[in-house]
Amino acid sequence: MPTSSTDRPTIPPTVWPARGRHVGTAARNVLLRTLRQHKDSGVVDDFRELPRDGEDTGDRIFEARWRVDPDVTVRARLTLGAGSAGSQEWTLIAEAEEHWDQAWPSPAGMFWPDDPDVTWDRDAATGLRLRGLNTLPEDDKAVRRLLRDAGRDAWLIHVVVHEAMTPDHRGRIPLVRWLPPSLRHRVVEHRAAPQQLRVVNWALEEFGVQMPRGGAVVLPGTPAPAEPGDLSVRSVFLDGSEPAELTATVRRFAALARPLPDGGEPALTALREDWGLLTLQEELERERRLVAMYAEALEAMTQSRDLYREAAERAGEALAALRESAGTLPAVRAEPAETRAASPLRALTRGLERLKGASAARSTAPGGDPADPDPGRSRSEER
Repeated sequence: MPTSSTDRPTIPPTVWPARGRHVGTAARNVLLRTLRQHKDSGVVDDFRELPRDGEDTGDRIFEARWRVDPDVTVRARLTLGAGSAGSQEWTLIAEAEEHWDQAWPSPAGMFWPDDPDVTWDRDAATGLRLRGLNTLPEDDKAVRRLLRDAGRDAWLIHVVVHEAMTPDHRGRIPLVRWLPPSLRHRVVEHRAAPQQLRVVNWALEEFGVQMPRGGAVVLPGTPAPAEPGDLSVRSVFLDGSEPAELTATVRRFAALARPLPDGGEPALTALREDWGLLTLQEELERERRLVAMYAEALEAMTQSRDLYREAAERAGEALAALRESAGTLPAVRAEPAETRAASPLRALTRGLERLKGASAARSTAPGGDPADPDPGRSRSEER
């Protein structure tokens, strides 16, 4: 079975996610008409379409708010793709103020009409319907390709039911008839013919699940839940009665803590951070929070200014004290390097010059003969 990514956040228990495709080019008109009708009837408290800048291209975003209980509000955001090849993909994220209850109305039913002729309920991964049952194609390669795409989808819940024998009209009732309201637009039901058991299980091997003969299996999706439990149902009686074991398995799987699908995290972030459909009370509370935030920021700036001023004053005092202490020290004149290096030679030269001067002074003294080194001895000899 595919392992879930440990780095991917899980779907919060308050969140309802879904993704689909609207076949046609009038999706925006259908959404606005349905939302207006629901607001007029009191089903929806309010809605809005976010304005767009520039050219009339790109995604369209719709917000709606309603109450499932007097004290529980649901906020939902639907993003409608630009569209290509006559279809437009949509992504819907709804979040309640409490843990999501499967008995609450489907958020998709708040945006889209409950009209079988309006084809908004196509699975984005496989192109199959959400509100009906879908027979697998006869070609084996097409079956493998279809189930591979279904097994990799994590936005919706895919269920494969094996028809052990060809059922009559009572066995052709879609599974969504017995599911709680919140799951009726999140389940894709695939029907396998009696002879397709082997090809179906061969295609499902990469997802770690198998479909019993005459039973059903819920695909874990990619990424899969950490501990999905047993997703197979051994027997499904297609006689018009409620398949209680199968519906219980689907409900249990929908309640698991599953990883957010690809694109789910930015969609949930946009719902929480870019929400603009506020009541008057919510707008007042938001303004109060902004005022409090600005007051805190101003207080922090004031404190930083005072600390900076105090630090500057202390630095000035320290600099003045340093200058004062430097002025009381004796001035020491540094001797040039050349003088220090030449001082021994110069001292020797000066000593020789003094000795030479003393000798010259003795030789020029009065009564002395420069030619006679011993004048006393000469006078005695003359006598």
